[in-house]
Amino acid sequence: MRTAVDKETGVAVLTLDRPERHNAIDLATAAELAAAWRGFRFDDTVRAVVVTGAGEKAFCTGIDRGAEVPQPNSPYTIDDPLIAIGPKANDLWKPVIAAVNGMACGGAFYLLGEAEFVVADERATFFDPHTTYGMVSAYETIHMAQRMPFGEVARMALMGTAERVSARRAYETGLVSELTPPGEVLAAAVRAAETIASYPTEAVQGTVRAVWSAKEAARAQALAHAPHLIALGNLPPERQAELFAARRGSAGSTGGASFRTR
Repeated sequence: MRTAVDKETGVAVLTLDRPERHNAIDLATAAELAAAWRGFRFDDTVRAVVVTGAGEKAFCTGIDRGAEVPQPNSPYTIDDPLIAIGPKANDLWKPVIAAVNGMACGGAFYLLGEAEFVVADERATFFDPHTTYGMVSAYETIHMAQRMPFGEVARMALMGTAERVSARRAYETGLVSELTPPGEVLAAAVRAAETIASYPTEAVQGTVRAVWSAKEAARAQALAHAPHLIALGNLPPERQAELFAARRGSAGSTGGASFRTR
């Protein structure tokens, strides 16, 4: 992960920097993200943040499949390394803009779901592979249900790797607030962040809290159910791995997905 702060404009750019892994998040990166958000709470030179991914292929593809996450021997709880990778989970109420380039899928929605708004390259795509590999999409769908119509969230989650949502469709359904020509997404997000950072920070942060309070109760209640749904519905890890291995390179894998542009 890379962090750059422009103290003159008050904008920080946080970049997931694992392009060779499609910016998938391993345990070390998850810890770095949480630490970065907590650090921004106390850094008065940072008044707005842009989060993006390195390279052109992916914004983030969720948890790294190679990460080993030990689980408690209990049907009532899970250890989710992504649960604290977002700004709101770390009590940061400074505005965050997501700049999406390439693929955004699965656990990427933990970040998109806690950003104030999303700017996307017109070539970006969005999808949720959980059900394909025998996993419950709980946190992801709950986050996206705050931003997209119910039917669009349900379709994206249930279609798994068979279908990707284009940047245009994401814009039409409200997930994305601005589309940019290829290669311009980060600059567009930074421009918006600079505008917001130029305003009195107390008013900005108060507005962020007000916007989130509109859905906070329902969101918190839904997230409270997520661990139990995952614990009950997920296939055993070894079975998930079998499904993942079987689909890699097959016609039904992410590489062969259809696109929703309308």
